Amino acid sequence: MSTDKEKYIPMVKVENLSHRYSSQWAVKDVSFELNKNEIIGLLGSNGAGKSTLMNIICGVLTQTEGIVEIDGKDNLNQRLQAKRMIGFLPQKPPLQMDLTVEEFLYFSANLRLIEKSKVKSSVESVMDKCQIKHFRNRLIKNLSGGYQQRVGIAQAIIHNPRFIVLDEPTNGLDPNQILEIRKLIKDIAKDRIVLLSTHILQEVQAMCNHIHMMELGEFVFNGTIEEFNNSIKSNAIIMQMENAPELDKLKLIPGITDVEMTNDNRIRCFFDNEESLLDRMIHESVQNGWELQEIYKEKIQPDEIFKYFSMGKKNSVIGKTIKE
Repeated sequence: MSTDKEKYIPMVKVENLSHRYSSQWAVKDVSFELNKNEIIGLLGSNGAGKSTLMNIICGVLTQTEGIVEIDGKDNLNQRLQAKRMIGFLPQKPPLQMDLTVEEFLYFSANLRLIEKSKVKSSVESVMDKCQIKHFRNRLIKNLSGGYQQRVGIAQAIIHNPRFIVLDEPTNGLDPNQILEIRKLIKDIAKDRIVLLSTHILQEVQAMCNHIHMMELGEFVFNGTIEEFNNSIKSNAIIMQMENAPELDKLKLIPGITDVEMTNDNRIRCFFDNEESLLDRMIHESVQNGWELQEIYKEKIQPDEIFKYFSMGKKNSVIGKTIKE
């Protein structure tokens, strides 16, 4: 009788993956597993190693070290079987500009070795899903950037793979096009695993359930959006007072290390120990007639957290392997 452990095969398994260009390591000892229908954000600065990692997973590059398996199929020894289960949209969509939308998708279906009897239905299905049927006879070069991206996504899902890889899918689009592509990607992820790379934090916040953040070829953070947003503790409180004292007076309160004014005329107090500090400040306000109107612990903004991790900082959340 087989055990549960023997039955478990993740859709995507990356283990101790490394890749080197000449003497420089672009990816260093990366490991993770994906097995849940959702959108995973591969976040990182430009040059962090995201595209290299995606190209290796999709079989475009051969890794220097490590293992990549797609539904149990090794991407080195079973490359064709592994590739059949992946849909890939590179950063520059692989479009044939002088073909019509329909011609290109028939071409893509044949490249994906879809059975002849199913090619037409596959093309119609992805045109419907990506909302490009009304452009079926238009040359791709005459489409807007947003619709060209839709065609690129259509070719990535035409063979109905469970795992989709999208490299910077909203790059170069205007705000309205970005919103439309986001909606399409979310719809696709209802019954597929989507790995999406970007250097734009807002894209991850808007679409993804998990973040895998890379810098200099290594994972510096793996976790949920909530874990990312709360991964750094604030060391400041914000106050607004009707009759505020001089800042130097606030600096004398035990536990306060520094004080400054914010851009909206509130007071930011930095502390070295938050225990009972809020209660203490409320008490001081009552005792001194400062007429405290608002007080709260400042929350670190996501952009600051991105900067923190991109500079190579470490904390207790970093380095764990997430099994979705």
